[in-house]
Amino acid sequence: MGLFRNDPQHVVLESHDVEQRATRAPWSLWADGFGRLGIRAIQIIVVVAVVGGIVFALQFLTLVTIPLTIALILACAFAPVMGWMRRRGVPAVLATVITLLGITLILAGVGWLIVWAVRDQWDELSAQALDGIDAVIAWVQTLPFAPTQDQLDGWLDGILDFITSAQFGSGALAGVSAVANFVTGLVLMVTILFFFLKDGPQMWDFVLRPFRGENYLRARRIGDKTVGVLGSYMRGTATVALVDAVGILIGLLILDVPLAIPLAVLTFLLAFIPIVGATVAGIVAALVALVANGWVNALLVVGVVVLVNQLEGNFLQPVLMGRSMKLHAFVILVALTVGTVLGGIVGAVLAVPIAAAAWGAVQVWDGADLPARWARPKRPIAH
Repeated sequence: MGLFRNDPQHVVLESHDVEQRATRAPWSLWADGFGRLGIRAIQIIVVVAVVGGIVFALQFLTLVTIPLTIALILACAFAPVMGWMRRRGVPAVLATVITLLGITLILAGVGWLIVWAVRDQWDELSAQALDGIDAVIAWVQTLPFAPTQDQLDGWLDGILDFITSAQFGSGALAGVSAVANFVTGLVLMVTILFFFLKDGPQMWDFVLRPFRGENYLRARRIGDKTVGVLGSYMRGTATVALVDAVGILIGLLILDVPLAIPLAVLTFLLAFIPIVGATVAGIVAALVALVANGWVNALLVVGVVVLVNQLEGNFLQPVLMGRSMKLHAFVILVALTVGTVLGGIVGAVLAVPIAAAAWGAVQVWDGADLPARWARPKRPIAH
């Protein structure tokens, strides 16, 4: 009848009762070193499974997560502009429309600049590129292991067969699908950005409603720090990228390298990928100089790129982005690798600011200037 009793049962365990029960099976199996190791192993497996599920969901929903992340970063970058207009009495909707129009005009101007420069210099560069390719083929044929003309013709026939094959057609259809996904993501990103700019503070207050006490204060600190880090990172990186692009443009114009303006714009865009972007932009500029003006001119272009990168790394980034957002090169490389694997080029661009925001959240976990306990620097032991 004990199962059907209505009166509550109160059981009080003394300390010696707890110890006795802990020494009996099965609890004793988890009390020694192997037991604790097993518990930790189970916990690690659970954490890895949760992280794997999150990563799978992010990869499956990239059409939503990538526009959402880009919109969040852009909203953080333009938050000071929105705040400045709101403090002067500009309605939220009007301030949002003005900001979006400004972003659209900037992007449209960059695109028009690229098209205009490439269109004016494309004929000259294509002719020089063909001459350069012919020169490279002639040089390769002088090598002892050079391919024969029959091998070259076979490779050319293979390329033509691939272009006319069904496999190439399926690739073209995949390209059309990628363009459709890009347009859909762009529209979604603009829509989300509009609401982030207009109602961002109210949306964040709604997210924080379930939190109470210290958890609420911690979530508020993390939110403010994330907005500050993402905004500062985006504005600082854009400023550094602009200075890099102007420096490269001046050097290319002095050296009379064709497509100087598109190469400068490419430098600006690739500067948002730390470490790797500057290297790729320098290689492209050197290759164009090599095809157009020869190897001496290409070496001079490499010197200009190295000089600009040294100016960026030793002066601009420490001044504009500050020490609080400075990540170790190892962390940047790991973040770039993970971001590239998960999201391609877009993932590489977003990986570093996300890593910087995560580290910023750790820095304010226990207080405004108090990092999480495990992240606090250790004091040297006095002897």
